[in-house]
Amino acid sequence: MKINLSNIVACAAVALLASCSHEVSHTTGWEYNLSDNGGFEKFVGEYIQETGPGLVFIEGGTFTMGRVEQDVLYDWNNMPRRVSVSSFYMDETEVSNLDYREYLYWISRVFSEYPEVYKKNLPDTLVWRRKLAYNEPYVEYYFRHPAYQDYPVVGVNWLQANDYCAWRTDRVNERILINQGFLLEDPNQQGSQNFNTEAYLAHQYEGAVGSEIEDLDPNKDYRKVRMEDGILLPKYRLPTEAEWEFAALSIVGTSVGERVYERKIYPWAGDGFRNPSSSDRGRIMANAVRGRGDMMGVAGALNDNADITAPVFSYWPNDYGLYCMAGNVNEWVADVYRTMSPKDVDEFRPFRGNVFKTLVRDEEGNVAEKDSLGRLRYREVSEDEVVDRRNYQGADNINFLDGDFESSLDYSNEDASKARGSQRMYFNGVDRKDNNATSLVSDHVRVYKGGSWRDRIYWLGAGTRRFLDENLSQDDLGFRCAMTRVGDSKGN
Repeated sequence: MKINLSNIVACAAVALLASCSHEVSHTTGWEYNLSDNGGFEKFVGEYIQETGPGLVFIEGGTFTMGRVEQDVLYDWNNMPRRVSVSSFYMDETEVSNLDYREYLYWISRVFSEYPEVYKKNLPDTLVWRRKLAYNEPYVEYYFRHPAYQDYPVVGVNWLQANDYCAWRTDRVNERILINQGFLLEDPNQQGSQNFNTEAYLAHQYEGAVGSEIEDLDPNKDYRKVRMEDGILLPKYRLPTEAEWEFAALSIVGTSVGERVYERKIYPWAGDGFRNPSSSDRGRIMANAVRGRGDMMGVAGALNDNADITAPVFSYWPNDYGLYCMAGNVNEWVADVYRTMSPKDVDEFRPFRGNVFKTLVRDEEGNVAEKDSLGRLRYREVSEDEVVDRRNYQGADNINFLDGDFESSLDYSNEDASKARGSQRMYFNGVDRKDNNATSLVSDHVRVYKGGSWRDRIYWLGAGTRRFLDENLSQDDLGFRCAMTRVGDSKGN
């Protein structure tokens, strides 16, 4: 069966236009969506982005990002500054054990010939172990027992969280194409033949293809879905630090017009830790440590009713409808950690961590073959390729003028060239050529936020920030996904 997409799109607007007449280009006078004119296609009607599974729309805007209360550690790493965040989407809850087990099941089924892929993505259940505590039941039961299936997944490092986001993108887009008839159900896909959104768009997916679209190019007959058709959703990804903090504060609940009348500390209004409403007055707003050794209160009157984590829909959502943006588990964000990020990042969509990449191509300029897992291959953009591009001289904006060896103004170009490619950032100052770093901060250290069941209340403030190597994981650290909003900033 072949489908004429232009008819689907155009005729969807019949009630408004009363006909499927062709629109004329105001620059050339040629009609769009007409094979006789060469077949250039224009999306007809108003594009409205669908909200992906599990997501909540976050209307962006300007806000004061950073410290709200006293910097008790005197890190000076979250100084307040005014920034703007574009509208985006955020997961309503943290990714749960059930969500992550679905991911692992898919991997074990599709990559049965590559067991190392499954092992690589397993959460580290040993994060529960403590030398002087009996936590072995959590090691054994927390991730897989149904009693904990709705609890947030922990023991997942930053790299694993990103892989989960990529997998989720492909599964959601695959389901969209199946529902619209462009793909067939294919539970038997194996290895590199699994559906991958980027490979599909690059015409490198030859799986269970269903209906195709009538191509208006007079030299072609049919084609697959393209990005220009507006059918596929943008990628699931980790939120940036700015997006995460903006979503947590949810100033839509404390603003009138353009006047924000209360600077929040936590995702809820006020500066207290208990619910002020008449119906739930005095109840704890999130699970955290109230004092030394007090993880949940006194028997018969448990305050947060959670000795460790709690189900992801626990407590009260903030004004964006997001659950557990404070407490429960800390959450990975996309950014590389730098102490001085608040001083260096852009005022619009601030983010530190760009690594610009480009698709690997063959000698004829075509996109190279997929890897063994069905993904397109990328390489980092070289310095020679960006020499004439003013907007990203200095390439990745990770090391750029931020105290590390390579870009430091205190070191000669000769010294910097010798250190190129190293992971060093801060040095002991005794010998510039000394290879022994004195800081845990590198290009592989990522920010996490939100506070957890194991933290004091201070860390539940949206402006607080900490860091951890991207290869490490903890029993109080999870994540949630985000998605870019394309087009206008208003919700549906």
